[in-house]
Amino acid sequence: MNVLQNIKTGIILLALVLLHTNLVQAHTIKKVCTHDEPFKVYCDLCGCSTSSGSFGFGTLSNANFVGVRYIYQNFESRNGIFENSPTSKESFNTYQLWAQIPISNSFYVSANLPYQDLTRNFNDAKENINGLGDASVIGWFKLPFYKKQDTDKVDFNIEREASGHSLQFGLGIKLPTGKFEESLADNINPGFQVGTGSVDGIFSLGYNYGGDKYGVNTLFSYYLKGENKNDYQFGNQFSYATNLYRAFATEKMNIMPFVGVSGDVYKKITQYGETLEDTDGNILNASIGSELAIDKFIFGAS
Repeated sequence: MNVLQNIKTGIILLALVLLHTNLVQAHTIKKVCTHDEPFKVYCDLCGCSTSSGSFGFGTLSNANFVGVRYIYQNFESRNGIFENSPTSKESFNTYQLWAQIPISNSFYVSANLPYQDLTRNFNDAKENINGLGDASVIGWFKLPFYKKQDTDKVDFNIEREASGHSLQFGLGIKLPTGKFEESLADNINPGFQVGTGSVDGIFSLGYNYGGDKYGVNTLFSYYLKGENKNDYQFGNQFSYATNLYRAFATEKMNIMPFVGVSGDVYKKITQYGETLEDTDGNILNASIGSELAIDKFIFGAS
C-alpha cells in the first residue's frame, strides 16, 4: 500500500520586527523525505521552511544596521491523499539576530543567526523542538550607477551625482550551527528541523533603486546545498524576491509602505547517494507591509 506524504501550505504569515540600530542615515533613500522505505514520498516544502531564503537580507533602503527579526510560519502536512488522512499541524517560530555591516563604500557584510522554536500536533501528540538554527554570512560588493554628465557644460564638481540605481553581488556561506536529527527526516515533514546539518554556498544578485518617492529592490539567491554527516542532502534552492515601495518623508520620520512577491524553487533531496523522487517543489508568496524609520531606528512588519 502506498502512503503519500503531502505537505500542504495552510497559512504562511510573515511578521518582521526590525529593531535596527542604523549605522548610517536611515532616511536617505538614494543612498540607499526518508531513506529506503516501502512507500512513496511526496514533499512540497522540504528544506524551505527554516532557510528563510526569500525573506531577504536587509531593509528596503539598504541601510546598514544591527537588529532582530521574527518570522512566523504555519503548515499542515497530510500523511495520505484522502480528506480523512492523518494531518500534522506545524508552527515555525524563527527569531533572528541579523545585521548589515559596512566595510567600505563598496563592500559590506550581512549576517544572520536564527533561533528556531518548532511545534507540531500529530495523532493527538504535541512535539516541540527548539535550538540554534543555521547561521549565514554573506559578503557584498555594491556597484552604484551615476547620472550622465552634460558634456556641453564645464562642471568643477568632481563628485558624480548618484542615479539611485545599484547592483549588489553577494557570495556567502551557511553554516551547520543548527542540529539535524535523522529520525525527524523520516516523519511527514522532513523540513521539521532546526537546521540542515550541512555547509551550503550562497550566491546572490540584487538590484536596488531608490528615488525621492518610489523605490524597488530585487534579490535573487541560489543555495548550493551540501551533504550532512547523515548522508542527507536537501535539494539546491533558488530564492527570489522583489518589493516596490513608496516613501513618505517628514522631518522626524520616513514611512515606506510596500508590496511584493517572493518565492523558492528547490530540487530533489538525496540520501545515501540516491535521489528521493517527488521531493522537489516551489512556493510563491505575495506580501504587503511597511517600514518606519525614526532617527537611527527602523521598525517594519509584513
